[in-house]
Amino acid sequence: MTKYVFVTGGVVSSLGKGIAAASLAAILESRGLRVTMLKLDPYINVDPGTMSPFQHGEVFVTEDGAETDLDLGHYERFISARMHKVNNFTTGQIYESVLRKERRGDYLGKTVQVIPHITNEIQDFIARGAKAAWNGETDVAIVEIGGTVGDIESLPFLEAARQMSLRLGRNNAAFMHLTLVPFIASAGELKTKPTQHSVQKLREIGIYPNALLCRADRPIPDEERAKISLFSNVPLDAVISVWDSDSIYKIPSMLHKQGLDNLVCDALAISPPPADLSMWDRLVEAIEHPRNEVRIGMVGKYVDLTESYKSLSEALVHAGIHTNSRVAIEYIDSEVIEAEGTGCLEHLDAILVPGGFGKRGTEGKMAAIRYARENGVPYLGICLGMQLAVIEFARSVAKLEGANSTEFNPSTAHPVVALITEWQDREGKIERRDQSSDLGGTMRKGAQRCPVKPGSRAHAIYGNEVYERHRHRYEVNNVYVPRLEEAGMVISARTPTEQLPEIMELPDHPWFMGVQFHPEFTSTPRDGHPLFSSFITAALKRQEQHGKGKPA
Repeated sequence: MTKYVFVTGGVVSSLGKGIAAASLAAILESRGLRVTMLKLDPYINVDPGTMSPFQHGEVFVTEDGAETDLDLGHYERFISARMHKVNNFTTGQIYESVLRKERRGDYLGKTVQVIPHITNEIQDFIARGAKAAWNGETDVAIVEIGGTVGDIESLPFLEAARQMSLRLGRNNAAFMHLTLVPFIASAGELKTKPTQHSVQKLREIGIYPNALLCRADRPIPDEERAKISLFSNVPLDAVISVWDSDSIYKIPSMLHKQGLDNLVCDALAISPPPADLSMWDRLVEAIEHPRNEVRIGMVGKYVDLTESYKSLSEALVHAGIHTNSRVAIEYIDSEVIEAEGTGCLEHLDAILVPGGFGKRGTEGKMAAIRYARENGVPYLGICLGMQLAVIEFARSVAKLEGANSTEFNPSTAHPVVALITEWQDREGKIERRDQSSDLGGTMRKGAQRCPVKPGSRAHAIYGNEVYERHRHRYEVNNVYVPRLEEAGMVISARTPTEQLPEIMELPDHPWFMGVQFHPEFTSTPRDGHPLFSSFITAALKRQEQHGKGKPA
């Protein structure tokens, strides 16, 4: 029988519930348990796919093509279970499901209410998500409830968790609550009152936390922990200090040293073997003692909110771990390049253009791409970054004047990137799209296998096959591929059915590649990712050749 740990948050958002939950999952997995994770989002949007990155941060894409909360990326980076569509759901999905049932007559004419219908649906979704991993033989499912205790939006989820803990019975559910303990500089002290009030609010709902994680900018002294324990009615050893860290991969050891996993195991009445966090210790050692440092310029338009590129920045950290390097990421606004030129790129060891949507800043990105191509700077383009590299090459090298994407200029004379109106999905079903289709339903999403061209750089990195996740609407137009290949571009991977370009590279360049998929979604600190490791290795080689090597 699967046991559950419900993770809630209080005082303010963005405290790191996802990291804390994933860290606990990593510790439990290191103790031999089969662990999976779920994220419950209280907003009414059906999924985060059409939400602004400025509001929501990155959209993480699962193997089965679901657009989910960015915390699912943390889950996959911390544990070995793969996330699926059922591992993340929203208020919108719950109400949508209940209303479909009501229209079908499933409720036999009863009045449909938040309790029991909405809360029962939430519990059914949780149980379904827990069974998605490990062939249904999951030992522990960790369920993160989004939002903050006291938010009206979160109440149905909290009530569902309370009801579920009763239904499951003693020792089958535990609660972990994460709160803020702010340091007030003018008073020179940490304040515990917000945490006290947060736990009080949680208890009013009927939830009593087994562990209380207290976020602060510094370790919380025992005196303050004792005060929190007294006024929150939580045992002193269950008041865990979680202070700011320079690496999220230090959090599992931080929590384990304070006995969090033992608290949870005791609450769930399980006795797995002792934790073995040696792998995490090795990763932290590699992060803290690199041999070199490389400077990577990430040219985008969401640079003021780095959460928009969370998986990508983490993938570069992972590549640094596996190449003994510290990767210093410089976020560069592409609109600044449009206004001021490419001088801000001259000190970089490599350039990366990430995925994105919309026309704004694209000319600046192409200026950065041209700089990388003409100056031998290692370049990696992801999704839109590949499409823009193809457009830039078409204009500058293939001499297709005015080449563009129909996303930016529907009447362009040379649509080298265009909206493909028909394609085959992962199950073999033919999907169709046009400009008027709903945004959430017009993308190629999820993982797809593609053969790789022998002798190419992509083949040296991936081998015979690439299996990566997609999230895009537009494709490189096959009509123009022969012209691009004649000019020197190599298309080193194509989809097996439609022959859509998946990887492009320039063989006469030290390292220049664009990929239509999102490799950052499959990178983990344990294994890294071969594409990013190759990219960072090329940056290190450029440093060495130009005598700019920077010891870390």
